[in-house]
Amino acid sequence: MPNKPTKKVIARNRSARHAYFIDETFEAGLVLTGTEVRSLRERNCNITDSFCLIRGGEAWLSGVHIRPYSHGGVWNVDPDRRRKLLLHRRQINYLDGKLRVKGVALVPLELYFDEHNRVKVIVALARGKKLYDKRATMAKRDSDREIERALKARSR
Repeated sequence: MPNKPTKKVIARNRSARHAYFIDETFEAGLVLTGTEVRSLRERNCNITDSFCLIRGGEAWLSGVHIRPYSHGGVWNVDPDRRRKLLLHRRQINYLDGKLRVKGVALVPLELYFDEHNRVKVIVALARGKKLYDKRATMAKRDSDREIERALKARSR
């Protein structure tokens, strides 16, 4: 029985889960050039301050910084350019309708290579958290950590 290949994570947007409530997630392809893919194999990517837009019936990923490939030369493109997301027409129409609500954003969570070595991105429909929501999340995480410590110490 062959083992199922796992995805190779390139970059995670850890601040997105802190700043937003995640409602739904979608997997999308990404239109890239050859030197960008080679640079991603070297893990040269930052998606922390990135976001997605829907303009003209197409989905775009903005704010992603893919460092130029070290051996790219003249074939390197602008590291901060907008990149097209590959989604089905129904998904784009659905997301466009959801994004018209105030306070909803489309945020990338993770960039990875799938089992066929294609670059994929997980984007999420997210609602912004208020400051008190962030504090409540941190307090819950701390209390869960204390409970785990107590249970671990008790079982010794």
